[in-house]
Amino acid sequence: MEESIYPRSEVPAMAAGVISGNSAASWPAIFAGTFVAIGASIILLTLGSGLGFASTSPWADHGASGTTFAVTSAIWLIVTQWISAGLGGYIAGRLRTRWHGTHVHEVFFRDTAHGLVTWAVATVAMAALVGTSMHSLITGGVRAASAISSATAPGAVSAPTPVEAYTTDTLFRTTNPSAGGPNTGYRRIEADHILGNTLVTGSLPIVDRTYLSDVVAANTGVSASDAEVRVNSWFARNMEAEAKLKADADAARKAAAEAAILTALGLLIGAFIGSVAAVVGGRLRDEHP
Repeated sequence: MEESIYPRSEVPAMAAGVISGNSAASWPAIFAGTFVAIGASIILLTLGSGLGFASTSPWADHGASGTTFAVTSAIWLIVTQWISAGLGGYIAGRLRTRWHGTHVHEVFFRDTAHGLVTWAVATVAMAALVGTSMHSLITGGVRAASAISSATAPGAVSAPTPVEAYTTDTLFRTTNPSAGGPNTGYRRIEADHILGNTLVTGSLPIVDRTYLSDVVAANTGVSASDAEVRVNSWFARNMEAEAKLKADADAARKAAAEAAILTALGLLIGAFIGSVAAVVGGRLRDEHP
């Protein structure tokens, strides 16, 4: 019989290793750390909402702006991720079973893996929870909007676009705006339609400018020159407001992108913290048999 190439002292250890079918992962410890991480995340997110890190005021010039809201929410989410990942990883490392006869490097790897798996399971669970809530909110809003639309205008066709409303108004323009007496209500609607077309196209045609000046003069009694000044001022203010809205929307988009990058970075660092915390907890576990 051919003699084994391994020393006789190593054969029992190898045989024991082959026979043993126990998993290197302590799943009870991982699940315990996961629940601790999720619980800590819920507490911290609720605290952040109470402190105003996850809310913004609906009133103009009050509370945090959309940009500040996105940044502060991302920062608080990062803090939440770090603390919860640290607690969950430490619990997973401290509660795992003791691996007898395992090399110190293998123990280090296993503890790191326990912390990483704990962080991953907790993160996926929180993402599923938040995703379900957002889906319910969106579908509920769509249903509510459909119900309101059906209740207020049963059988009505969809509202015309600004350009469609504007072109329809041009069919009924009169050459004498004051004919039949002033009709301020309709003229206001017509001016709004002209404004909608102007905001879409980005310019106020001369024919529209002249027409509005005549309408304002006929319905207010001011001179033609004063009416023209009013129209020019009205046009300038609305274009300025439109430009501000676009700038705010662009700033909000950039803030959302920055918040997404910060959140991704926070998740990566959370994975690292969870792994390190599990190693620390595992070492303390081995020091106290």
